[in-house]
Amino acid sequence: MLTHLFIRNYVLIDGLELDLSPGLTIITGETGAGKSILLGAIGLLLGQRSESRVLFSNDTKCIIEGTFDISGYKLEPLFAAEELDYSAVTIIRREITPTGKSRAFINDTPVTLDLLRRITGQLVDIHSQHDSILLGNGAVQVELLDAFAGNEQKLTGYRKAYEAYRKAEESLARLKEEAGHIRKEHDYNLFLWQELAAADLQAGEIEALENELGILENASEIKSRFHGMHQLLDGQEISVLSLLNEASQMAGQVNRLVPAYEALFQRLGNTLLELKDLTSEIEDIAENVEVNEERISRVSERLDLLYLLLKKHHSEEIPELTEIRDQLRQKIDKFENLDAELREAAQHMESARALMLEAGKILSQARREAAPRFENLVTGIARELGITHAVFTVALSDAGVPGGSGLNRIEFLFSANKGLAPQPLKAVASGGEFSRLMLAFKYVVAGKKQLPTLIFDEIDSGISGEIARKMGEILKQMGRRHQLIAITHLHQIAAFGNEHLYVYKDDSSDTTVSKIKRLSDGERVQELAQMIGGRNPSESVIANARELLEKSL
Repeated sequence: MLTHLFIRNYVLIDGLELDLSPGLTIITGETGAGKSILLGAIGLLLGQRSESRVLFSNDTKCIIEGTFDISGYKLEPLFAAEELDYSAVTIIRREITPTGKSRAFINDTPVTLDLLRRITGQLVDIHSQHDSILLGNGAVQVELLDAFAGNEQKLTGYRKAYEAYRKAEESLARLKEEAGHIRKEHDYNLFLWQELAAADLQAGEIEALENELGILENASEIKSRFHGMHQLLDGQEISVLSLLNEASQMAGQVNRLVPAYEALFQRLGNTLLELKDLTSEIEDIAENVEVNEERISRVSERLDLLYLLLKKHHSEEIPELTEIRDQLRQKIDKFENLDAELREAAQHMESARALMLEAGKILSQARREAAPRFENLVTGIARELGITHAVFTVALSDAGVPGGSGLNRIEFLFSANKGLAPQPLKAVASGGEFSRLMLAFKYVVAGKKQLPTLIFDEIDSGISGEIARKMGEILKQMGRRHQLIAITHLHQIAAFGNEHLYVYKDDSSDTTVSKIKRLSDGERVQELAQMIGGRNPSESVIANARELLEKSL
C-alpha cells in the first residue's frame, strides 16, 4: 500500500507531500488543474520513461518518492531474487536531473528501470482510458483470464518449456543449415586436408631449408674459401697456429721465471685451444661441403611446395598452415558425425516439444475450468452497471501453432443487446461499455491477486446517473480489499470515497503551481455540490450533495 507520496520540482508541482490511507481515495479537480500530472509523477515512480522537460525548474533535480507498506504481501522472495534489501516499509525514489539523466532507487539501492518496473508491478496497478482501448487486444485478454484463474505458476512453467523448445528448434535449424554448407564443401575440404596432411608440415622447416639451399647453391665457393682459411690457420709451415703455439711457449718460459704473469699465460693457452677447435671445424666444413645437384633439386621442390601452400591459404608461416589443417580435419570429422548429430538434435527438440505441449495442456485445462466462472462474474457485474442484456463469453480454441502465451487462441466476445449473438469485444463495445467492462474485469481479477494499490484514471468515461452510482458502490467494495485511488468527474462516484483529495491551481505567486488538499466533510459537500450544479450551487443542490454523501458513506 502506498502510504506517503513526495513530489518536488515536477511539471506544475513545486513541492507536494501527501499521506494516503487504505480504502477508496477520490481525487477531483477542475480540468487542467493537475490530476494527470499527479498520475504522471506516480507513473515515473513505477518506471516510465522520463524527459528533462518534466522539471518545474531547470535549476534543480526532480524527486518523486513513494513509501510503501508491503508487509503481508509475501514479496521477500522477489526482493531476494533481485538481491535487494527487503523492508516491510519500502521506499522507492526516482530522480531526474536538469540534463535529463534519470536514476532510480529501492530502499536507497540504485536499480535499473527494468528492475524498478518488475518490483513496482507487484505494488501498483494503474488503469487509464487507454487501457480500456487495449481491452480489445488478444494479449490483454489472455492476461486477464490467467490472472483470474491464478495461472501464474502454470504460465511460468509453460513459458520456460516453450523457450526451451524454441531454443532446441532454432539449434536444429542452425545445424541443418550448417549441414548443408558442410555437405557442399566436404569434397573440397577433404582435398585440402589431404594436401596439407601429405605435406608433413614441420615448424621452422622453411628457414632450415632456405639455409641449406643457400649452402648447396654456393658449395664450390664455400669449399674454396674454407680451404683457404684452413691453409692460413694450419696448412703452412708458418701458420697462425704455429706462430700462436710459439708465442705460448715463450709465455710459458716467462711464467716459470716470474709467476706474476700466470694469468697472461693461461689466456694465451686458452686462445690456442679455441683456435685449434675452430681450425678443426673449418677443416671439416671444407672437406664435407659438396656440390649435390640432386639435393638442390629436392630442397628446391620442397620449398616450392611450402611456398605454394602458404600462398594458397593466405598464410605467412607453417604454424598457420598447421592450424588450417586441423580446422579442416574438424570439418571432416563433423561431416562424418553429421547424421548422428542431426538425429540427436531432432530428438532433443522433440523431447522439448513434448514437455512444452504437456505444460500447455495443463495451462489450457486451467483456462477452460476458469472461463465459465469468469464469464458469469463479468456478465453479472456488467448487468449491475446498467448493461441489462449483457452477455460475455470467452472463446477458447486451438491456436494451431504454440505461442509464448500457450496453446490457445483466446477471444472475449460480448453482446449488449438482447437476441444478438456475442461478437468480438473490440468490434461491438462502445466507449461507455468498455469502461464498465474494464471495471468488471478489474473487480473480478483484483479479488484473485494480492495487489496492494489500484489506481483508476477516469474509468467513469461514458457513463452517468444511476450507472455511475452503481460504479461507485463497486469501487467502494474493491476499496475494502485494496487501496484504491480513483480520479473522477462524477459526483455519484466521488461521494463513495473514504477520503477526498482536491487538485487545484494556485496563481497567487508569479508562477502557477498545482496543489492538492484533503477535504473535510464540509468541503466535500461543497465540492460535490459544485460537481452537481456548477461554481455557485444553490442551497437545494448543497442539500442534495449532503444527502448523497451521507447515503454513500
